[in-house]
Order: sequence, then structure tokens, then C-alpha cells
Amino acid sequence: MNVLITGGAGFIGSSMAVELISRGHSVRILDNLSPQIHGTDPNFSPTLLRVKGKVDLHVGDVTNLDDWKKALQGIDCVVHLAAETGTGQSMYEAHHYMNVNVCGTAHLLDLLSHEGSNVKRIVVASSRAIYGEGKYVDGHGTVHYPVARHETDLKSGVFNPTYNGEELESVPTTEDTPFSPTSIYGISKQVQEQMILVAARTKGISAFALRYQNVYGPGQSLKNPYTGIISIFSKLLLANQPINIFEDGLESRDFVFIDDVVNATCAAIEHPDASAIESINIGNGIATSVARVADILKDLYRSDSALTTTGNYRLGDIRHNTADLTKAKQILGYASKTTVETGLKRFSEWVNTQKVNTDDSYQNSLDELKEKGLLK
Repeated sequence: MNVLITGGAGFIGSSMAVELISRGHSVRILDNLSPQIHGTDPNFSPTLLRVKGKVDLHVGDVTNLDDWKKALQGIDCVVHLAAETGTGQSMYEAHHYMNVNVCGTAHLLDLLSHEGSNVKRIVVASSRAIYGEGKYVDGHGTVHYPVARHETDLKSGVFNPTYNGEELESVPTTEDTPFSPTSIYGISKQVQEQMILVAARTKGISAFALRYQNVYGPGQSLKNPYTGIISIFSKLLLANQPINIFEDGLESRDFVFIDDVVNATCAAIEHPDASAIESINIGNGIATSVARVADILKDLYRSDSALTTTGNYRLGDIRHNTADLTKAKQILGYASKTTVETGLKRFSEWVNTQKVNTDDSYQNSLDELKEKGLLK
């Protein structure tokens, strides 16, 4: 197939491009080479260099209709990865996030109706953020879908969602969980996913919305201070700088290795059902606490950094979320093959081959959150 990957010069996109080429597909990339991801000179961006000369590279922006028009010519399948992704940053750059994630997607959908469009399938990178807290149970086994945590609880050190004063227990989140995003980013991804699935039904094309969990691995940006806690921790640990972990450190995420994400996405691209329209979780299926990740990375880097749980919290953050992967296995034949321990080892080995600059970008991002009243 002729495949267009938006955001294809980034972390996930470049990994996808390399794999698709190895499978015999032709790949075109539309990417704006954002400095927040690629640095001030994209010519030195590792992920861009990974695909340069191997793909048809279009430097452009998904918010520009003309860039979409050029990039879509002759394309059979669109893998729509281009998005703004910082949860905290989205809370004070709402217009920008909605413009890129929602309005940029609207351009794509408008062009699908134009004469000459060859697009038969869209695979969009959705997000676990659309669930918010996701699925929980109480002591009696009753299922709850809590909304954003109350600041009064967070102030008093009660970090788990509660119901009638009882702390709830997180369980794997299924795709039928109600949407309850707790950030502007989450809202933008929910709207983006729904737009694509609705348009696919009305236009008679296939679409997969893959609800990625926390993706990590070699190639992940070491420059972006707004997303990617594993990268952020790595930079601090290599510099032997202290790490202040929010809340009590027991907040957990479903960390999924890049190779697993690429395999799942390829399965969606190549799915034999030409009329399939699905929303599917893609993760590791196992909850790992932030404190555990910090401990593993500290050992891998042999760092002298002090690890401290601070009790601080960010408004809009969720406590836990783990993907139920039953549907992914049934429809895509997907199963995660990389444990967190193995994945972090492979990531750290890659980081040790990179030139890692220590700067104030992460601290500056925290200062921005404090200034906006989002970090307590």
C-alpha cells in the first residue's frame, strides 16, 4: 500500500515507517519537525535521520489544508499520529491543542470527500487519556467510573479515587468504559477519535482508533519536557540530579514498548476486513508504579540521584490506568511481548548512545504549571 504517516518523523512514526518499508509498503511522511520534539535544528534529529532518504518526506503541518492536499495524493492508508501530546501543557494551551488535534483532523476528513481520494483506511493514534481515571471497583466488587479526583482529597494525601469515603481499586479498563477525560489533551483525543470513526462510517471506509497507553522505547524524545516521564527521569538520573516524584509514587501507568505498538499498528493497517471500524486498547496490560520505574532506571544508569516522593500533584493527572487487551487479541491477534524490565533496559542502552543535554527545560515546564495553578 501507499501509506501516509502524519507525524512520521517522530518517535512512533519513524519506527512505524521503518517497519512498513520492511514489509514492502511505500511510505510518505507529513511532519512539521516541531522544535519541541526535534530540537532547533531538525537536521540533527535522530528520528528524522532514521527515515530521511527512505521515505517521501513532506515538511508541512496538519493545520494547513494545502499541506494535506499534497500529502494525500495517491495514498491508500493514513496513519494519523501527528498531535500535541502534553497533558499538563494542554491545560493552558487549549486553543493550540484543539487546533492541531481536532481542526487538523477535520482537514483530513473534508478531503476524503474530494474526487480522486484513494484513502481506504485510517488508523489514528487515540489515547488512554480519553478514559480519564478509567475503571475501578469498590470493596464489594461494584464497578465505578470515577471522574477527576477532588482537590480536597489530594491536599489531604488521599490520592486514589473514592466513593462514599471508600478508596477504590483500579482494574483493567475495557473499551466500553465511558469517556471521562481529565485534561484538554484527553478531550481533544476523544473528539478526534469520534470524528474519524463517524466519518469512516458515513464515507464507507475502514478505520481503527488505537488507544495507546504510555508508549516508550529507543527513539523517544529526550528534548520534550512536557511528555514522557521515562525520558525525563533518564536525563535527571544521568546528571545525578534529584528526582521528586509526585503524589506518593504509587500512581501507576501501563507502559508499552515501542515494538509492541508498531506491531499492533501494522496489524490494523494490514487487517483483512476492508470494512472494519474499531476502537482498540494497545498496551502492556500491566500496571507499573512511577516509583518502580524510577527505581529500575536508577539501577540501570547506576545513578547517585536521590529519589523523593513529595506529595505534590498536578491537576488533570489521573491516578491509575491499565488496558484490558482482550479486544486487541481477538481482532488484531495482539499480545505485548516486552516486559517493562526488558523494555527499560533496552531504552537505557539506547540512551547511553545518545548525547543527552542537561538543561532547565523540565524545571521550566514545572514552573509553568505552578504559575498556571496546576501544580500543587
